[in-house]
Amino acid sequence: MDDENIIKLFFNRNESAIHEIEQKYGNLCLCVANRILKNAEDSEECVNDAFLNVWNSIPPTKPDNLKGFVCKITRNLALMRLRHDSRQKRSAELSVSLSELDEVLPDNRINPSVDDGEIAEAINSFLLKQRPHVRKIFVLKYFYFYTQKEIAEHFSFSENKVNSILFRTRKKLREYLEKEGIEI
Repeated sequence: MDDENIIKLFFNRNESAIHEIEQKYGNLCLCVANRILKNAEDSEECVNDAFLNVWNSIPPTKPDNLKGFVCKITRNLALMRLRHDSRQKRSAELSVSLSELDEVLPDNRINPSVDDGEIAEAINSFLLKQRPHVRKIFVLKYFYFYTQKEIAEHFSFSENKVNSILFRTRKKLREYLEKEGIEI
């Protein structure tokens, strides 16, 4: 079933919408959650919670991109679960990924006037201006939390090349955000 019809099922409060979304995006959501949580049971629970959140969000929300909407909810729930379950014992890879972005993104504790929506819009705008493989590498690393090794294998690049692309992209992103008037 296509996304538009699934969204119609949600708007009609038809419970088969959950089944359809599970059939279409269940495995993808499980992969997203498992990359963060590294635990099959926790990941399954997270995906179920994500589907419940989607049910509670649609309506009133009508997402333009159902796949992205569901993945974002899953990812955010997995990150919240990880923070809750292991404040001190976060996975090293995830901590490194997030700390790399800390160097580029504004700290809301220091500058609370910066709106998360504004930052997200600026990042999306920046990524759309990048070459497709650079954009994909950035999203795989910082949205789906792939390791550099996994990304290198996916693109048939060396890990050094992936590291270099990520470093240059973070640097360009920082410059872009500053140019857009977002204080880092």
